[in-house]
Amino acid sequence: MDITQQVTLTGNYGTLVPLTQAHHDDLVAAVRDGELWNLWYTFIPTPEKMRAEIDRRLDLHSKGSMLPFAIIENASGQAVGMTTYMNIDAKNRRVEIGSTWYRKRVQRSSLNTECKLMLLTHAFETLKVIAVEFRTSYFNYQSRKAIERLGAKPDGVLRQHTVMANGTVRDTCVFSIIPSEWPSVKAHLNYQLTRPRS
Repeated sequence: MDITQQVTLTGNYGTLVPLTQAHHDDLVAAVRDGELWNLWYTFIPTPEKMRAEIDRRLDLHSKGSMLPFAIIENASGQAVGMTTYMNIDAKNRRVEIGSTWYRKRVQRSSLNTECKLMLLTHAFETLKVIAVEFRTSYFNYQSRKAIERLGAKPDGVLRQHTVMANGTVRDTCVFSIIPSEWPSVKAHLNYQLTRPRS
């Protein structure tokens, strides 16, 4: 199966659907919950730049390097964030799950956990990838902890990797999951979805 082929992934808490401009207004409301664009160490669009960001992701999809999703909260039917398979390397069957953000209200929720489970299940069990990668800023401690909670292992730090909008240069932490680790990661994520949340 082509990694860039559009697909809908449905869970109990959320549904991942192909991103379109029809999600624009929900995503503007979502990004305003917590004013997420003020996080200097990551790339999250301002409300005014949401339409351009959706277009950017759709353009990368047309070029074969990204598969963008809107994250739909099943309870409300609203788009509450975005995620992607990105930096797609079809020849070597590798993908990165990234360019992900959620409105503040649903961060660290079952919705987030379930979306990662759906993306990883599709990647390993349908697309048959040999590695799923995650990248984040060294200073994005919340994201680093979340990636480690998934069961991803650290690969290292890309020093002086990306120039940020404010002119600083980002060190990027790289993590990955490989097929031999997937059964344990899957069991862990399913456990996370069934245990009571404190």
